[in-house]
Parts: sequence; structure tokens; C-alpha cells
Amino acid sequence: MTPRERLSELDLLRFLAALAVVLYHFTGFGGAGAWPEPARDVFPEVAALTRFGYLGVDLFFVISGFVILMSAWGRGPGEFGISRLVRLMPAYWASVLLGLLVYGLFRQGHGVPGLVVPNLTMLQGGLGVRNVDAVYWTLWIELHFYVLIAVLAGIGITYRSCLVFMAVWMFAGLFANQADHKLLQVMLVPTWSPYFIAGMALYLIHRFGPSLLLWGYVAVSYLMALRWGAWRAETVFRGADEMVVAGVITAIFGVMILVATGRLSRVRWRGLTTLGALTYPLYLVHSQLALPLLDALYPALDRWTALAVVVTASLLSAHAVHRLIERPAAAWMRPRLRASLAAASPRPEATEAAVRLNGDRSRDPVPADPVPADAVPGPRAR
Repeated sequence: MTPRERLSELDLLRFLAALAVVLYHFTGFGGAGAWPEPARDVFPEVAALTRFGYLGVDLFFVISGFVILMSAWGRGPGEFGISRLVRLMPAYWASVLLGLLVYGLFRQGHGVPGLVVPNLTMLQGGLGVRNVDAVYWTLWIELHFYVLIAVLAGIGITYRSCLVFMAVWMFAGLFANQADHKLLQVMLVPTWSPYFIAGMALYLIHRFGPSLLLWGYVAVSYLMALRWGAWRAETVFRGADEMVVAGVITAIFGVMILVATGRLSRVRWRGLTTLGALTYPLYLVHSQLALPLLDALYPALDRWTALAVVVTASLLSAHAVHRLIERPAAAWMRPRLRASLAAASPRPEATEAAVRLNGDRSRDPVPADPVPADAVPGPRAR
């Protein structure tokens, strides 16, 4: 198996995680949402199950640890950063601007211009600015992980360096939590790091084969995840049964172990790649899209029909974002970001690549310094 072979089973798991979050927001959430009353009260028949859909985020983070290490392997921090910008930003910008549209047309949500502008950076979590959509909080956690992986890529990603990195991250997070050190807690996110560390260890098992040491990382991360899962059930998702939470976390680790050891390698349906592509935009657009839709549909339509319509609309919108925004934007951004990176390289061939992309200026009447590709005006983020 090649190191970067696409694992279709992960596409399926990512989609199921996103669907769990969607159903949590639409049928299991106990607070104010898109329905006139809490979703949990609108769908009492399924709320006992879907109220645990928030744990789809836990699965996302384990998958992220696995996939991000796989994608970063053999890359430097610059190339890794480019891959993340191209992957994350186009659909994210579309989601933020959707929030602006929903607020502008229907006065719903939090897409006010004063929030939209800082939200377009994806850095609002560090600026103390409210998210346009509540789901963005997970992206800020992901960014912490990406920064740490970029540091690892700068050092050099090897089997040995990953083992050291995971141990340092795990223990430094525990020490920061024990000392109540705010800066290190923010940097190392100890309440979520066990999921990323487990995902990394599972990728190493997938790539190099199992070992007692790697299983040790998985086991310790699992036990830590159980602790933090119980803590969130007590403090954030109050009323969630801790035993059910523990069971779901156990299932998450169990299915990811099956992925790492190749037990799910027969899952090869071609449509899974499409589902995987829909996952991120579906996660980003469903909440805001539901606000005006359910306001128009319910109670004129019965609750189940309204739910079916809004889920279908979310899937179709996710597909549109992927085809019309993500793919064209990635094709436009990737070569220009790479040329910007190449322009900073001392290698002559890298500089020549940047000049070719920006145009040959040798015929200009007045000599000009090369213009980095990312300084060339382009279309605004859509």
C-alpha cells in the first residue's frame, strides 16, 4: 500500500461524523436553534439518540490526526501550509459569506459585517470575536494541531520524530493542565489532544505496522479521551449519560483501529469519495442554511417533511460548494501559493518557476522587481 493511497473507509467515516453533527443540530440539540423550540423537543422520538451526535466531532479529530500526518509526511512546513489553506479556506469563506447573506436578507444568525470581516481570517478564536456560525469552534482547534504539525514538518517528519512529538505533546499538555497554565493550555489544547495523538499513532501503525509502543500511545490516548469525554458530559453537554459517551468514544477508537490495521480495506465503493468531498462543506453550511428554510417551511409542513427538506438542501448546497467553489478555487490558489513559496527559495529553478507564473518581465522598459504571485490582485474570496 502506498503511503498516500486514499482510504475510502475514512471518507465514509468522515461523512457519518458530519451527518451525526447535522442530526444533532436538527433533532438532538437542547438549546436555541433553527426550530421555533429546541430541536430535542421537536423530535423527542429520536433525541435520546441524536443528542450524542456532538461526538461526531471526536471522530473528526481522530481522523484528522491520522489524515493530516499522512498528508504532511515528506513535506516541509510551507508545502504543508499550502495544502491546508487550499483545503480549508474556499468552502470556509463561502460559509462565512452565507452567514452574511442570511443575516442581510432574513436578519437571522450572526452574519453581521462586524463579525464577518474578522471571521474571514479563521483567526477569530484568537481575537476574542464571536463565530458567525457556532460550528467554527472546531476549526480553531484544528488550527492548533496544524501549527504543531507545521513545527514537526520543519524539524522533519520521521517515525522517531513522531514518537518524540506525541510524547512531548501529551505530557506537556498534562503538565499545563495540572499547573493551570493558560498559555500552554491554549497552545496544546489538552482536552482534545488525545484524539489527534491517537490518530497519529494509528497512522504510524497503518504505515509501519503495529508495535507495543504505538499501541501504548493509542491506549493512553483512549483513556484520556474517556476522561475528557466525561468532563464535557458534566460541564458542557449537561445531561448526557457518561456511560453512553464512553461507549461512543470506545466505538470511535475501535473503528479507527480497524482502519489502521486494514480490516476495513474492502470498503471501496466509488461513491465514498464523493461523500468524503461533501463532508466539510456540509458541516459548514447546514446550520445557517436551516435558519431561513425552517422559518419558511415549518409549521406549514410537518416536522419530518421539513427535516427531510432541510437535510436534502444541506447536501445539495454542500455539493454545489464543492463543485463550484472548492475545486475552482483550489485550482487557482495552489499554483500561486506554490509560486509564492518558490520565490522565497534560494534555488534558481524555484525563482524561475515563480517568474513563469507571474509573467516574463524581461521586456518591461523599466526593470522591475519580481512580484510575488500572492501580491497580484485577484478575485475576492467567494
